[in-house]
Amino acid sequence: MRTLLLHVAQGYSLRETVVLAKLADLAAVSDVALLKRLRNSEEWLRCLCVDLLAENGLALARALAAKPFRVVDGTIVKEPGKTGSQWRILYSIQLPVLVCDFFEMTSTRGKGNGESFRRLPVQPGELIVGDAGYWSAAGIEFVQQRGADVLVRVNPQSFVAFSLAGQRLDLLSLAQTLSEPGQTGEWPVVLQGQTSRVTGRVCAIRKSEHAIQQAHRRVARKASKKQTKTKPETLEYVKYVIVFTTEVRSPVAEILEWYRRRWQIELVFKRLKTLAHLGHLPKHDEGSSRAWLYGKLLVTLLTQKLIRVGRDISPWGYELHATASDSVA
Repeated sequence: MRTLLLHVAQGYSLRETVVLAKLADLAAVSDVALLKRLRNSEEWLRCLCVDLLAENGLALARALAAKPFRVVDGTIVKEPGKTGSQWRILYSIQLPVLVCDFFEMTSTRGKGNGESFRRLPVQPGELIVGDAGYWSAAGIEFVQQRGADVLVRVNPQSFVAFSLAGQRLDLLSLAQTLSEPGQTGEWPVVLQGQTSRVTGRVCAIRKSEHAIQQAHRRVARKASKKQTKTKPETLEYVKYVIVFTTEVRSPVAEILEWYRRRWQIELVFKRLKTLAHLGHLPKHDEGSSRAWLYGKLLVTLLTQKLIRVGRDISPWGYELHATASDSVA
């Protein structure tokens, strides 16, 4: 485990890892043997991640029992060195079992290599959930034509939808009808795909005042960093969580809860991308790449657990169990 974590957590190459492991008397293995160990550890690492998620209070089984639930995400990694290549990883994970059922790595350049539902193998009856980067009428149409449903965060900058009567909808005006924190709303909409129309609904909830203030501060920091001026409508949009779904049978509160659950997973992967730097990618095959991804996730979840335990228990880091002599004293 410690040798694998040197490779996964620290971002050392396989050769660097085996040299360091030998110097530290952790293991005496070749780089090829270490790669095989990593590949064979995929299921073990996945199970550890599932258990840690449950420890962290993320219970998804009951909420997601209605249908197969897949979270889609993507990230960009860079090989070590100044001239290292950049790669885009697209993956989907089944919840609550955390099975990585799709893993694809492509160059960041070239047509068709962006984040899109169209790159996924889609099975009928699934609910595929993505963030605003996957907002695309063509991608949503692709999923629906294969008998699955979509739940995706709306990108206000590229939102184009129509009412059932054919009128262009004003997304901000719809959202602004939600004036109280926690108030929800839903509106049937039609998207125009490449070859057909997609019928669904927009669901939204107004954030709490505290969450709105936090969102405004993030927008201000981003604008300051990029030396840009924030548009008034941007400050309005961040007051809401707005999603689109083709799933039309479940209550709006349940739809929003599904997305909130997805966001809890997203927070874990945000920590993975920022705190547990992705580092070196073993791109020899999908098996080792998936195991590497689970290893990164494990490091992030362990870090989260250590922070929680260190915050919540006594300063010396463990509990003292009373003995009989202690009780008499």
